[in-house]
Amino acid sequence: MRMVALTDRKWAIGKGGDLLVRIPKDHQLFLQETLGCHVVMGRKTFESLPGKQPLYGRINVVLSKDPSFSPKGVMICRSMEEVLKRLADVPRDRICVIGGESIYRQFLPYCSTADITAVDYVYDGDRFFPDLDRDPEWKLAAESEEETYFDLAFTFRQYKRIAGGKKHMQQIS
Repeated sequence: MRMVALTDRKWAIGKGGDLLVRIPKDHQLFLQETLGCHVVMGRKTFESLPGKQPLYGRINVVLSKDPSFSPKGVMICRSMEEVLKRLADVPRDRICVIGGESIYRQFLPYCSTADITAVDYVYDGDRFFPDLDRDPEWKLAAESEEETYFDLAFTFRQYKRIAGGKKHMQQIS
């Protein structure tokens, strides 16, 4: 599985239930990376989508413990274990974890790749992605040239789990 996120320099991903910033090129890449995939998200992330509608061209998997939460067009799971069981036959590279904070933290041990749009700015965020630069099980595998959106600099980074990570190997086998 892989994670897809936009983070600032301190790994913030959002504030007040919204994204920190909207960068058109990041949205284009997100669409390319996730189209045709199963996208795993929490209820709050789903409710932040335009019109609270499923993402087009993807199987939307929403994790929520709220028994009254049942929007049309999505696969609802009530636990992480249920997500893993229901997606057991899906190729791992076709599953993208897209947020929010608690979902990223829960699924981190099951992922082997993280595609991060890294914004060179510090926002006043209240939700954070795990700091992969400080996690010894992860390494920066690739980084694009710096790009700008108006005066905002960003790069696209790909992190890979270091082969043999104990949690990863035990939990998906």
